[in-house]
Amino acid sequence: MSETIKFDQDRLNKVTSILVSQSRPADENSPYFELARKYNIKVDFRPFIKVDGLSFKEFRKQRVNILDHTAVIFTSRNAIDHFFRICQEGRVEVPADMKYFCISEQTANYLQKYIIIRKRKIFSGTKTAVELIELIRKHKNEKFLYPCSDVRKNDIPEFADTEDLHFTEATMYQTVSADLSDLENVYYDIIAFFSPSGIKSLLENFPDFKQNKTRIAAFGPTTAKAVEEAGLYLDILAPLPNAPSMNGALELYIRKANNIQ
Repeated sequence: MSETIKFDQDRLNKVTSILVSQSRPADENSPYFELARKYNIKVDFRPFIKVDGLSFKEFRKQRVNILDHTAVIFTSRNAIDHFFRICQEGRVEVPADMKYFCISEQTANYLQKYIIIRKRKIFSGTKTAVELIELIRKHKNEKFLYPCSDVRKNDIPEFADTEDLHFTEATMYQTVSADLSDLENVYYDIIAFFSPSGIKSLLENFPDFKQNKTRIAAFGPTTAKAVEEAGLYLDILAPLPNAPSMNGALELYIRKANNIQ
């Protein structure tokens, strides 16, 4: 383990169980399962948040006309699902010449659930918003619609504002806390979080939550900030210099806490 990575020695208790605040991976080769086998640790999965779609009636209150736009920006599968659901509920027929800008190839491929891909104009990055923004910049004369959640990153709207694009943000779904009441008396050595919404869900479900010896892992600076603002102790910050994933950061911690050379 890198000498630059420091864990709190007073909290380095043995790890036997981890709760990952996301859905169980469909891929049985997920590194989380390998982590469980390799170190004989129980790893459970439970989404702390869920996505609820706005009704078409609720959507209409935003006074957004989908057909006023020539391009749609998609940053997730949820955005695709709820865009086409809203269109169906509102009996909006999306024109064949509508352009689609997707954050990744996987997101672009998901469009085939709703449209015939080979007949449409689809542009995709490989993974990051930076690449998507470059694609949008090359087509800045389009009239962009951005279907999103009530909780979203600022990068694309800020870029649109800076570039003075014809850009409309449309909230079509919202992120809400899942019901975690059945976990009230369940203890885990580590809980891994991936967004501020996960922290919010923890505290909404358990307002009197006491961290005690539970270690908290957070992915990314905004999640880490939410942990600290909630008055909780951040034990594991991912990614680490030599561990670009949450799984890798957890493994480094487990090796140290369980005294594995």
